[in-house]
Amino acid sequence: MAEPFDAFRYIGYLRSRWRFVAVSAATAVLIAAAVSLAMPRRYTATARIVIEPPAGTDLRAAVAVSPIYLESLRTYEQFASGDSLFQQAVEKFGLRAGPIESQKGRVLRVALVKNTRILEISATLGDPRKAQALAQFLAQSTIEMNRSLSADGDQDLVQGMMQQQRDLKERLDALNTAWSEMAAREPVQTLQAEAENAAKLRAGLDQQVANTELEIADAADRLKQASASEAVEIRKQDASARARLEQLRRQIQTIDRQSAERERLLASRVVHRERTDVERKAVLTQLTGVETQLREARGGASYRGERLRIVDPGIVPERPSSPNVPLNVAGALLLGLALPIIWLTLRMGFDDQRAVSRRGSFQAFAKARDE
Repeated sequence: MAEPFDAFRYIGYLRSRWRFVAVSAATAVLIAAAVSLAMPRRYTATARIVIEPPAGTDLRAAVAVSPIYLESLRTYEQFASGDSLFQQAVEKFGLRAGPIESQKGRVLRVALVKNTRILEISATLGDPRKAQALAQFLAQSTIEMNRSLSADGDQDLVQGMMQQQRDLKERLDALNTAWSEMAAREPVQTLQAEAENAAKLRAGLDQQVANTELEIADAADRLKQASASEAVEIRKQDASARARLEQLRRQIQTIDRQSAERERLLASRVVHRERTDVERKAVLTQLTGVETQLREARGGASYRGERLRIVDPGIVPERPSSPNVPLNVAGALLLGLALPIIWLTLRMGFDDQRAVSRRGSFQAFAKARDE
């Protein structure tokens, strides 16, 4: 049966072997210090970019940063950590050392500061000046890349509006040309003047018809009271009046037929002109709207999308980021103390188990001998 744990005995056991623990800790510290001092020094420089919301955005919306918006800002991490951009930086500063992917993993670290719009770009190299220059170059290149993409998007938008403006101008010019040709080919004022003259002429003919009808009626009355010789003359006058009346009615029919044709032609021309005018005004309204949008697009070209600005280009680091000698030595010290203590604890337990086993064997042997 195992004996209960005795803390005083355990402490005494460790105290009796303190030299072993001390030698282990000292050895670990010396090895860690030697290895750390032998390792090459590496320096880390950090440049910081602030990602500002688009200009013209509601300030309340800009202040209320949502998790979804912050997550969308990780796009700029991909800008700064792109392989092609890092390759340009490597060639610019002469840092090529092995595959570009593995070198980037050792040298570059890009991350958004939690719950902020600050993008940190850290470069770790053996030369502190090159580390700072690399971090600043990547930050500036990220800003230029974002500006280039925004400018390309704005340019595409402006080009599309300009093409729409050209199409509308061409259509408006065609409608204006058609309007001018129609005004020359299909005059309206002439038909209107002819219609007015025809109306006046018909009114005059109507008056003559009325007078002639009165003349015929008067001849009929006089014929009843006239003598034989007078009757002959009255009948001649009546026949002449009736012939004139028939001629006047034919003229009125001709004028009415011409007026009807003229009215149809005038109505057709007016409808055609009004349709063309409505279409021309509609195209002019569209063109005015597109030109307004185009001016706004050109004026606000630099205010769409997030704006990136370097708030801290970084400094030339004066202390190496690795190896961290105090941290390595402290870790080695803890490990040098923990491992021998664990080993001694296990050994003490093993010795106790063996002592218990020996006592059990002696007791069994003594009991057998007494019997």
